[in-house]
This record gives sequence, structure tokens and C-alpha cells, in this order.
Amino acid sequence: MMNREFSLQLLHDMLLVRRSEEAIARHYPQQQMRCPVHLSIGQEAAAVGICAALTHQDQAVSTHRSHAHYLAKGGDLDALIAELHGKATGCCGGRGGSMHLSDRRVGFLASTAIVGNSIPVGVGMALSQQLKRSQAVTCVFLGDGAVEEGVFYEAANFAAVRRLPVLFACENNRYSVYAGLEKRQPAGRKLTALAEGIGLRAWEVDGNDVEAVAELTADVVASLRDGAGPAFIEMPTYRWLEHCGHADDDHLGYRPEGELAAWQARDPLMAMLARIQPDAAWLAATESVLAQRIDAAFQRALAAPYPSPASAFDGIYASPLQEND
Repeated sequence: MMNREFSLQLLHDMLLVRRSEEAIARHYPQQQMRCPVHLSIGQEAAAVGICAALTHQDQAVSTHRSHAHYLAKGGDLDALIAELHGKATGCCGGRGGSMHLSDRRVGFLASTAIVGNSIPVGVGMALSQQLKRSQAVTCVFLGDGAVEEGVFYEAANFAAVRRLPVLFACENNRYSVYAGLEKRQPAGRKLTALAEGIGLRAWEVDGNDVEAVAELTADVVASLRDGAGPAFIEMPTYRWLEHCGHADDDHLGYRPEGELAAWQARDPLMAMLARIQPDAAWLAATESVLAQRIDAAFQRALAAPYPSPASAFDGIYASPLQEND
């Protein structure tokens, strides 16, 4: 049984993710954020539950749908919002946008746009941790679509052979863009069974129950630190909004009628509120502080400068060619 202080922290972190992304969705039509955004509204419990078991020394890599992972890992909110606006104060200097986030200070190594692209990066980080005899672990966030990429099999196999301290945290939201799981996987196949077939230890937990995710992850991460070998946690959950963008897309018809409403009735945030019933004064104060933080982040992002043209070649591996080269 979790103590109340920890449960309230989980709730706070879920509120931070939900309110931040709701604000992004509200502001997006103003055309100040010109990068694509992939929002995680409805999936907050998975990100928060996983990251609750990680320290800042542990590393995490993520996907194109990375805001929740970045914030749950402790990433700087101001730097996130500035990055979405393409500003120099962004976490990647305004060069990455929504799908390329990083906050090395808290162990959020990187997120990348290509499905499955960050999986071998995370496994490589876990190899580095093992070689250094570190107690740190790496978390690789991925979606159900990424298990259909060849790189997942290659990286997971390598992790199993080397018994690397890596956790594959799979948010199974049932869809890869508009294609449901039943169109991409054989009937009856469990992703946990697929992972076990590669050599990973695997569990499934309700991805909308933040306390259940946090409890399981704490045990799994402890086993990783003890050298038990790589692990896979599948978390069934659901995204409420369109694959890419700020709007509802239920009218497109790729979701069965009533499916979205059924998952919204299982709102992980409302379920947590009902379960722990926080004090009304605490909840009001928390909502007020978060609203002020988020509003201030947007104001600072709008006021911040764009990257200087003179910095266009900063951070590349080779100097730009000279005219006589």
C-alpha cells in the first residue's frame, strides 16, 4: 500500500502533464507553435508511474509522443514550451520541436521522431552503464507500433544476451496512426509473450492505473539494479486526441463507435482523484500553481528570442565547407 504523500505526488505529476498538454492544445491554433505535436492526453498514468521509480541518474529515451515522459522525468517545463515555439531558450535550442526533447540534467537523454529510432540508443546507454558498473538503469519508452520495427528485435535480443539494465516501457494505445492493433498483429498474440520470446522478462499492468504502474516498476527497476536482466512492461492505455495534432478525430471512423467514450470513462486522472480523494484545498492550490506555471511558461516562450542565424551550424559534427574546399 502506498503512502499518501507518494500518491499525492503521483497525482500532482499527472496534473502537470494533463494541464500542460491541454494548454498546448488550446494555444496550438494560434500558429505560434509551428512544429507538429503528438499529445498524450489520456496516457498520463503510464508515463508518471514509470518515471516515479527512476532517479535523475537513470536515463530515459522516448518517442515522437514524448511530452509526458519528459515532464514526468522532471524535464524543465519552460524549456519544453520554448522548444515548441522554436525559441533559443528551448531544451534543444529551438532546433528540435515537439519530437526532439532533451534534459540531461534529469536523465532525459533524448526523444526522436522515427518510430523505434530511440530503442538502440537506449540499449547502448544501458551497455555503457553496465560497462561502468553503474547502478543506474535506462528506460526505453516505446509504443505498440515500435514492436513491429526490426530494430526492436535486434536491440532487445542484444539486451537479453548481455543482460543489460534496460526497461522497455511499452505504452500500448492500440493504434499506429490509424491502424488498430488487430490489423497489425495476429489475433490472440500478447506483446508480453512476444517480448518473452526474445528473452526479456515481461509484465502487463493497467496503463491507466498510475499506482499499479508505479508499484510494479519499482520492483522491476530494483531487479534491474541487481543484475536480473532486461525487462518489458506493457501498459494498455489510450490516446484521446488525433495521432498528430491538437484536435479530436473520432469523426474519421477508424476507431469503433463508442471506443473513445469508453476509454474516456476510464480517465486515469479522474480515477486517481476518486481513489485518493485529495483535500479540496490541496487540489485547488495545486491546480492554481500549475496554471500559473504553465501560463508563465507560454509568456516566457513568446517573449524569448529565436536562435541567431549565426548559430545555424552549432552542434554539428563537421565545420561548414568553405568556398575553396
